Amino acid sequence: MIIMKKLFFISLLTLIVASCHPVNEHFEASPHDLRFSKLASSWDEGVPLGNGLLGELIWQKNGTLHFSLDRSDLWDLRPMKHLQGPDFRYKWVCDQWVHNTYENVQKKFDVPYDQRPAPSKIPAGALEFNLPGHPSVTSVHLFTQQALCEVKWNNGARLLSFVEADQPVGWFRFEGMGDSVSIRLIHPPYNLKGKAAADNPVTGQDLRRLGYAKGKMIRKDHSITYDQRGWGGFHYQINVQWKTRKGVTEGCWSVSAHYPGKPQKKAKETVSKQFKRRFFMALQDHIKWWDHYWSASSVRLPDTILEKQYYLEMYKFGSAAHKDTPPISLQAVWTADNGKLPPWKGDYHHDLNTELSYWPAYKGNQLDEEEGFLNWLWQRKPIFEKYTRTYFGTDGLNMPGVTTLTGEPMGGWIQYSLGPTVAAWIGQHFYLHWRYSMDRKFLKERAYPWIKAVAVYLDQISVKGKNEKRKLPLSSSPEIHNNSREAWFDHTTNFDLALIRFTYLKAAELAGALGKEKEAGKWKDILSQWPDFTVSDTFGLLVAPGEPLRVSHRHFSHLLAIHPLGLIDWSKGKKDRQIITNSLSYLDSLGTDWWCGYSYSWLGNIKARAMDGKGAAEALRTFATCFCLPNSFHVNGDQSGTGKSKFTYRPFTLEGNFAFASGIQEMLLQSHTGLIKIFPAIPKEWKNVSFRSLRAEGAFLVSAERKTGNMVRVEVESERGGLLNLDNPFTGAAVVVNGTKIADSLLQQPVIKIEMKPGQTIVLTRKK
Repeated sequence: MIIMKKLFFISLLTLIVASCHPVNEHFEASPHDLRFSKLASSWDEGVPLGNGLLGELIWQKNGTLHFSLDRSDLWDLRPMKHLQGPDFRYKWVCDQWVHNTYENVQKKFDVPYDQRPAPSKIPAGALEFNLPGHPSVTSVHLFTQQALCEVKWNNGARLLSFVEADQPVGWFRFEGMGDSVSIRLIHPPYNLKGKAAADNPVTGQDLRRLGYAKGKMIRKDHSITYDQRGWGGFHYQINVQWKTRKGVTEGCWSVSAHYPGKPQKKAKETVSKQFKRRFFMALQDHIKWWDHYWSASSVRLPDTILEKQYYLEMYKFGSAAHKDTPPISLQAVWTADNGKLPPWKGDYHHDLNTELSYWPAYKGNQLDEEEGFLNWLWQRKPIFEKYTRTYFGTDGLNMPGVTTLTGEPMGGWIQYSLGPTVAAWIGQHFYLHWRYSMDRKFLKERAYPWIKAVAVYLDQISVKGKNEKRKLPLSSSPEIHNNSREAWFDHTTNFDLALIRFTYLKAAELAGALGKEKEAGKWKDILSQWPDFTVSDTFGLLVAPGEPLRVSHRHFSHLLAIHPLGLIDWSKGKKDRQIITNSLSYLDSLGTDWWCGYSYSWLGNIKARAMDGKGAAEALRTFATCFCLPNSFHVNGDQSGTGKSKFTYRPFTLEGNFAFASGIQEMLLQSHTGLIKIFPAIPKEWKNVSFRSLRAEGAFLVSAERKTGNMVRVEVESERGGLLNLDNPFTGAAVVVNGTKIADSLLQQPVIKIEMKPGQTIVLTRKK
């Protein structure tokens, strides 16, 4: 009894302290924060908050404070009926192409994606707040370190809001508004009167086309619940609860998704439980999560534009990716709140979007957040294997290039939506997780099985060409020639070939690491049966044999061998360097007329791999200043009016944002060749630059500092142990290791080699 009383007293004291804690002590303003003098008037410029499952955008709609609410697994999952039947076969597509009747393919597989509204990601709803006296906003501040938004008004009132990092709820607190804050829950216009417009998937189709019945709204004194039924027994619920006391209004909200046969707590139940904790207690737990997230790594750059954009990207990554939530879709937890479906239905595009979105997780030391993507893929592996048997008629593994939440195909331009090498590019993420974690359990149970299954599929789908080398029956280079018949090639493209060669190369490597020498030999033998890349002295890497990239184009699919796969690499010597140089020179000559924002982000990564720090920085700066809205969202088209692209539209997607962060990391640290290179691709004028705990392949955590143009300190921690191969950054300088002068003979070597134990840390410091 005494113990129970003591525990009760401690809990009560904690609650009192949390409720009375001076909130400003929690906040740490950062130069990377977002600050505005007014609220945005468009949903896609709202202040973004999220936790991988729930999302919130804070903006002003028709003069009223507006929270757009979202949940990442809200989907209309009605199947694409045309993606089945006897003609749903890769062979049928090949036959139509050969007989020059390709319009049959377009009508069957491509057109329905544009014309039909679902399957699709769908929006949840919104909260609107009518504030007494209609005060004017004086400041809007997103604290990136705490993932917290603060809005202040001219009457001295303020709002604090956050989406709790590890609980399925969002919070708000109004101070100084009196007792008359009015709250409304706004449902999406699924059933407004009038005829629905059949817009295209880029601008977003009218929500009314989904055909949903009117939802049910129940309002009580301090609670609102909304239930909306969708397709096929799916329904979702929004609940918000609040209390007003002594001029302060605190509230909590949630969204729950309910699919037949999958029990899920309703939003009302979740909010009722979580709301007992009160705002500041929840905020303390929330800040702890974000403190841990930000402690994983950091960078310091002399370019303030690039540094701020980097932190905004990593902030959004932490808001959109969690280990136990659905992966990052095109808009993640920020679905359009404009009466329409999101751009491109908010789906999962695997022809670059999901791949680019997870690039910064590895060097950024955020493997837990990246693992959510791998978990999702692995759980859907049986669905992908069934698709492989049905569409390609083989064993092994491929997957659709455009998928629903459950992994089913959605159609669209089938050169990538039903492409022959989609699972091979996804396989790189399984490989990278192994290389950056050195988790042998993951290697044995996931990385090798995935890549092996892809290798089996590719072995069975390939045929012998005229030169007795293997080829695909029909090949593509995503988005090149758009959706025409010419987008398919009778020869294997450099895009597909890069993924095929990568698959067999890594299958052999991973089999060898597991002691499966016979299997390793098999994969090496099959690799030798595929041709090498087609290259021109003028154009560098071609799209396909006899086919250079002829026009400015947004997608660098033909350069995949350079980045991200690293099959053609600067470190390999003169031949590879010439291919890279020629490829980039020709790309520059075509101009940027038809690039998107992600093109510049991707180019930044490629330039870094080409050891061109100046070029990388320029490309990334163009992305940050020309292709992002004020809230940092990437919107594909050039918003600057400076002619960086003839695309000037603004569909919001996230892959360009996260590829930007990866580009910064590539400038600071590279390890894909097995050799750790520090500051391999920074501009010459960057005399003072540093980073902390970026992750290198081999499970090494690396920190480094450069002052006045000289390397002054390098710290390496080995999580798993092993041989450290460090490109010598101290050539010609006196250096101490863990306080002891290192042998001159070691420092004179181009590569410093040190055998490290698990958990060991070494510090190399330039001697003063």
